[in-house]
Amino acid sequence: MELINTVIGVPLGALMRFCWLLLDSYGPALILFTLLTRLILFPVNIWLQKNSIRMVRLQPQLNGILARFAGSRGQAGREQVALYKREGYRPLAGLLPLLIQLPLILGLISVIYNPLQHLLRVDAGTIDHFTGIANQIAGRDLGGEAQLKIIEYIQSGEHLLRFSSRAPDVVLQIRNLDLHFLGFDLAHAPSLAVLDVYLLVPLMSALSALLLAVCQNHANVLQREQGFFNRWGMALFLTVFSGYFALIVPVGIGIYWVLGNLFAVATLYLLNLIWNPKKYIDYPALEESKRILAIAKEAEQAARPTKEMRARAKIDSKRFFAPGLKKQLVYYSEKSGFYKYFAAQIAAVTDGNDVMVHYITSDPNDQIFTLELPRVEKYYINENRLIPLFMKMDADVVVMTAQSLQTYHIKRSLVRKDVEYIYTPHDPLSVHMGTVKGAFDHFDTVFCVGPHQLRELREQERVYDLKPKNLVECGYALIDDLIAAYEALPKTDYAGGVKKILIGPSWQEGNLLEGPVEPLLDSLLGKGYDITLRPHPEYVKRYPARIRTLSDRYAPYIGEDFRIETDFASNVTIFTADLVITDWSGIAPEFSYATGKPCLFINTPKKVMNPEYEKISCEPLEVRFRNKIGIALEEADCGRADRAVAELLAGGEKYREQIAAVVAESLYNPGHSTEIAAAYILDAIAKKQKNKKLY
Repeated sequence: MELINTVIGVPLGALMRFCWLLLDSYGPALILFTLLTRLILFPVNIWLQKNSIRMVRLQPQLNGILARFAGSRGQAGREQVALYKREGYRPLAGLLPLLIQLPLILGLISVIYNPLQHLLRVDAGTIDHFTGIANQIAGRDLGGEAQLKIIEYIQSGEHLLRFSSRAPDVVLQIRNLDLHFLGFDLAHAPSLAVLDVYLLVPLMSALSALLLAVCQNHANVLQREQGFFNRWGMALFLTVFSGYFALIVPVGIGIYWVLGNLFAVATLYLLNLIWNPKKYIDYPALEESKRILAIAKEAEQAARPTKEMRARAKIDSKRFFAPGLKKQLVYYSEKSGFYKYFAAQIAAVTDGNDVMVHYITSDPNDQIFTLELPRVEKYYINENRLIPLFMKMDADVVVMTAQSLQTYHIKRSLVRKDVEYIYTPHDPLSVHMGTVKGAFDHFDTVFCVGPHQLRELREQERVYDLKPKNLVECGYALIDDLIAAYEALPKTDYAGGVKKILIGPSWQEGNLLEGPVEPLLDSLLGKGYDITLRPHPEYVKRYPARIRTLSDRYAPYIGEDFRIETDFASNVTIFTADLVITDWSGIAPEFSYATGKPCLFINTPKKVMNPEYEKISCEPLEVRFRNKIGIALEEADCGRADRAVAELLAGGEKYREQIAAVVAESLYNPGHSTEIAAAYILDAIAKKQKNKKLY
């Protein structure tokens, strides 16, 4: 407290003394002092108002992030931090007025409790002498209230002679010091033990705090966007705290608190006049983002494990760690749709071999539970049990498509240090721009789709001085399967003069559906094409309102020549299309590599997951191939997309040759990637078994 008195109390005491000398009355001086401190804080309040407006302006984007990554708090948090950094927003700025006001309150307490020092400027020796006398009179150490007691004893006249012997001029000043205002002794502290007029001050303090909270909930740009319990819970807290605070301090401090709350209400409305939030914030967009977020939260809530699912996960976890169970090979799938990336590998590994696959999935409805796979043991493990399961992993080899091993919730085993972790890709694109930094750093082995991935991973190891990984020139089984399936189709079934166009956007922020999809459709509909709009399944799940809006907007066109497809179970649409239109979706290489047909790319904002990707001196494949397997069109040119479409459809053989060249340079072992992957896995298991026998 002595430090507060010296650093803050002394300058505030000088300000209070100035007000007292100017007005020659303690009460009005306190009002002027409160006003001056609020004026000192006004620039801070201006900055806070601007920062709050910036926060609410960002809220639609923040709600979009929360909706887009519902169920993935870690990813949502990283995206929020990146947004704050990009926009220059400081989320802790709202604490600044509190951090400034707390020392002011402590300094004011020092001023009120030490009027001899701050108002009368009595020397320290005299104060110490008077304090000793006051302690003797009270029969105890008065501590911080000593100077107020000195004033009380001197003004009562009962102990006047004991004080006058040292400094009679100071005693005269003290006798003339009037600390009363409107009938209140501002040095007196209220007490519930005495029901008197002084209890009005805590009541006024509580009511003024309630008034401030109500006004903030109604007019504060940031507070009004909080949830019901946040708004009124804070109002209740401030009301109770303000009443209690004014009950335990002298009346002067309580009145300062009341006046401060009233000045804060005036400041709130003044700031809204100067910087009106409605001029800077798109409130319709904000409300729409809230509605979308609510839908996403409902979907997340519906996806949470039920009591039965949790019980099932507990049983499967115990089964996985059954005593004596030796596990050579484990696959981990994040959700049902990821089985397609493992299916061919699992079939090849188990065909004619005595390897048992232990397949872990975080999806209780994973399609693998419906399949008859005699050499695959299946486990449902929910998110809560997944963390300890991986920390206790005791398998020889673990294969997964989940990235960022060891960085987030999925860790390397603490039980066995020799587990080999293999990453198998779920798209053929680059591994430095579209993935987060360090996504592959803790894997032992990565199955590479093509030379571009191998170069990018080696360059990352060089730039960040990482331990070299086993990079296997593997290929991409999913494209192999698509090529085989496409070649097996009877092409005559899809012959005809009407050209079929598939529009397949990604679901990243700023994707085609959030950008120029309407001018794109307007330029193509009614031109004799058969058009299918196929949104990404995640976008359909999270943004059903946008899908309904598009359906209503183009209802007159929906029929034989235009449809919005939300059934993703079949590859027929992608096989029968003559052209795919997309933004940065992985559907482009899958379509063009499998069919030899071109794509029209719309240059929406790039899917950049790693802001440091440019440190890796490799041009991303998804950037490089855009003008080789098709044409790239700027968003502003989508109204003329029909011309680009006509050019692409007319250039069949030209694009077929260009696509074949891209496949040759960006895909290892076309048609044989599964054999390569299975051979590596079996060899890794054999080496583990051999090492066990040696030791």
